[in-house]
Amino acid sequence: MDLSQQVGLVLLLAAIAANWPFVTNRLFVVVRRAEKSMAWRLLELIFAYFLVGGIALAMEHSAGQIYPQRWEFYATTAFLFMTLAFPGFVYRYLWRRHH
Repeated sequence: MDLSQQVGLVLLLAAIAANWPFVTNRLFVVVRRAEKSMAWRLLELIFAYFLVGGIALAMEHSAGQIYPQRWEFYATTAFLFMTLAFPGFVYRYLWRRHH
């Protein structure tokens, strides 16, 4: 798998993982619940961010040397991850209530 395919895979995985807490009521994809609170959904979102980040780090390690990052990189990727979660948030809290 070349570098552009790895980047595309990480972005696709991030989009799926960012929306998953808002689409399902399963807690961490395992425990079935009647309804999750927003706090649980945010906790799952943070967990998914670190999970996708770990997968991306492993892919970078397999491609070669890991480039050291500073706090700006992590702040940018966290906000990108929250932006990717916007469709799931709209579906759960804005769109579903009216339909």
